Amino acid sequence: MSRAQRLLALIQILRRHRFAVTGANLAEELGISLRTLYRDIATLQEQGASIEGEPGMGYVLRPGFMLPPLMFSEEEIEALVLGARWVADRGDERLGAAARNAVSKIAAVLPSDLRGMLDASALLVGPGQAIPTGAADLPELRLAIRTERKVTIHYRDLKETETKRTVWPFALGYFDHVRVLVAWCELRQGFRHFRTDRISAFTVEEQRYPRHRQSLLKAWREMEGIPAQSANTTDRI
Repeated sequence: MSRAQRLLALIQILRRHRFAVTGANLAEELGISLRTLYRDIATLQEQGASIEGEPGMGYVLRPGFMLPPLMFSEEEIEALVLGARWVADRGDERLGAAARNAVSKIAAVLPSDLRGMLDASALLVGPGQAIPTGAADLPELRLAIRTERKVTIHYRDLKETETKRTVWPFALGYFDHVRVLVAWCELRQGFRHFRTDRISAFTVEEQRYPRHRQSLLKAWREMEGIPAQSANTTDRI
C-alpha cells in the first residue's frame, strides 16, 4: 500500500467511527507502527483534516474534511458501476436518472486510466421485470421520508381488506419483485411493512411526525435484530 493510499484508508477508518479511536487500534488495522501512524495523523492535520486527539487518548475526525475521490480501487469502481446499473434498471425513472448522473460526476474527477473502467466494467445486471407500485409515487414517498412527513394511505392486506392508515415513513425497501414501505403505523401503534403495490391511494401530509427518522430506523433495526451498520434487511420485510 502506498503512503497516499494509506492516508486515504486512515481517513476512511476515522469516518466510520463517531467516537475517539486509539492510535494502537488504528495502527493495527492499517498494519503499521504507532510511530508511522502519528506521522500520518500529523500529515493529515497539516492538509486540513480536523482530527482531534493525542497519543494515549484516541483520535476522532470532525465533519467537514473531504478528499478528492481520485483513488478508487478497481473493485470499488466495479461496485459503484454495478450498483448504479441495478438502480438504473430496477428503480423508478427519477432514481435511475440520479444513478446515471452520479456515475457521470464520478467519471469527471477520476484519472483517465480509471475512467475507462466505468464503461468497460464486465459486471452486468440481468434483465428485470416491471414492478407494480400501485398508487404509490416512489419519488413522493422518498421525499416524505427525507422531510419526515406523515403519510395517509389506503392499504389492501393479503385478504383484500382495505384500511385507511396514517403512518410515519422512514425507509423504503427495494427488492427484486416488490417495493416495501417501512413505517410507524398510528392505527396499529407499531412498526409495519406496506407493499407499495397494495397502496391504492396516498397523501403526503403537511404535518411532520414527532420522532426523528434516524430514531425510528434505529428502533426498528433493534426490534428486527438487524445490525446498525447493515444495509441488508434480508427477508424480514
